Amino acid sequence: MNLIVSENFFAQKFRSYFDLTKFRLSSTVVFSSAIGFTLASDKIIWSKLLLFSIAAFATTVAANIINQIIERNLDKLMTRTENRPLPSGRLSVMEAAVFGWIMAAIAMYILFYEFNYKAGLLALLSMVLYGFVYTPLKRVGPIAVAVGALPGAFPPMIGWVAAVNHFGLEPGILFAIQFFWQFPHFWAIAWVLNDDYTKAGFRLLPSSGGQNLNSAIQIMIYTLFLLPLCWVPYYLGMTGINSAVIAMVFGILFLAQTFHLMRKVDRKAALQLMFGSFIYLPVVQIAYLLDKL
Repeated sequence: MNLIVSENFFAQKFRSYFDLTKFRLSSTVVFSSAIGFTLASDKIIWSKLLLFSIAAFATTVAANIINQIIERNLDKLMTRTENRPLPSGRLSVMEAAVFGWIMAAIAMYILFYEFNYKAGLLALLSMVLYGFVYTPLKRVGPIAVAVGALPGAFPPMIGWVAAVNHFGLEPGILFAIQFFWQFPHFWAIAWVLNDDYTKAGFRLLPSSGGQNLNSAIQIMIYTLFLLPLCWVPYYLGMTGINSAVIAMVFGILFLAQTFHLMRKVDRKAALQLMFGSFIYLPVVQIAYLLDKL
């Protein structure tokens, strides 16, 4: 009987720590980071790519934990987050903090000692911006989205810098594409989850009126930036013409969804835009990678 209880306890703890990682979200960040790393590499060394992916995952988990510790009381107010490990009481703040420190230490050790200090410093800056700047700003206003878009756009840039140990136009354009993509992405999510966000006092939509035409227009404007940006990797010689065309086509389809939101100004159109944002970025990044290979 005691053995069964013990097994259940450890299974529940493992599940709680797993939930704390926000695995699906963290996996998308790792994917984006790995794209940048691979695009920069003349030859893929799989052991290096795996090691870097572990560091990217640990960095993201550490940032997510900071966010969840700070927002634990606010998460109790929202249906979407009330069952997370901290607001539900499945993990204590101390347990989460220790796990976060371990993840941060793993990430920093790998990046600083197995790759280079530039990638390590970028990852550290990303954690600080996301956890300690973006998180509290979510209750201030839409400025939080602009601040959050910075660490959110770091992953492919960190991957590139980790691979080649220098900055340049190439990692800069990968950063720029992901930076501008995040505005329609975040704002579509904020539109869809507006009722829940309002309970916690989060104010993320660009217009003071919230779910209105002005917000939809601003979402469209930021999406426009993706159309010229998608050609820059081709002109820099990072990829070929095929991926530029694919990125342009998907950028136009993405933009069309913002016009649909402007016409409908409702939750259903915002939900469609949200799913469109989930499709756009990985498709474009995979196209760049396949074109290079």
